[in-house]
Amino acid sequence: MKALRPCLLAVLSSFGPLSAAIVEKPLEYKSGDVLCEGWQAYDDAVTGKRPGVLVVHQWTGISDHEKEAARKLAALGYNVLVADIYGKGIRPQPPAAGKQAGKYKGDRPLLRAGVNAALDVLSHDAHTDASKLAATGYCFGGTTVIELARSGAAIKGVVSFHGGLDSPPPADGKNIKARVLALHGADDPYVPAKDVATFEAEMKATGVDYKLVKYPRAVHSFTHKATGDDNSKGAAYNAEADRDSWFQREQFLKRLF
Repeated sequence: MKALRPCLLAVLSSFGPLSAAIVEKPLEYKSGDVLCEGWQAYDDAVTGKRPGVLVVHQWTGISDHEKEAARKLAALGYNVLVADIYGKGIRPQPPAAGKQAGKYKGDRPLLRAGVNAALDVLSHDAHTDASKLAATGYCFGGTTVIELARSGAAIKGVVSFHGGLDSPPPADGKNIKARVLALHGADDPYVPAKDVATFEAEMKATGVDYKLVKYPRAVHSFTHKATGDDNSKGAAYNAEADRDSWFQREQFLKRLF
């Protein structure tokens, strides 16, 4: 039995460190004068720097939904930061969430400043290869990552999940350096057809490398199980769209990096 031990150790070592785990922790940073509390996740089995992925929350602020996405992205080898656009402790629920999100959606420079502050933290993190950055977001966060691209941020790509697609002003599309993937519920009542058309016109007019995926029978928040399955409410979970949109993002990030 003693003679077998070196072989056994060799086999075990081929699987990497036995203590490897996804590290998850809150991360405080400043956006101007506002103290923010993001959420970081990375795999401590990965050595050296790795691509950084920013995740932006939906209208209620950072929740378990974004943390779960961060955890899964970290398991794929990325250094992930869930941005906190609102500020530490500001986690509004409906209807207050609508007012809070509206504050930023109605002031695009403020929204861009908030998300760029989080990107700066991610890019300077010791685990991040700052030449390989991407951003992804849900609902309010989907709108936000497109605004991040419009700000001219030095990122490789952005992925919007059921985000707003309005373009104020459309000319800012000329600042986009990133590839853009927009994952959209075809029956989303909160994103009018005119906004979808304007978005596509902006992307084409400014030569952006973009892709728009429209999921049939999917409405708003199709990745959120907590919304239930009643499409008549305008926001509902759609398992098929959820699965495919995750796959689309995973493949998109692989191609970027």
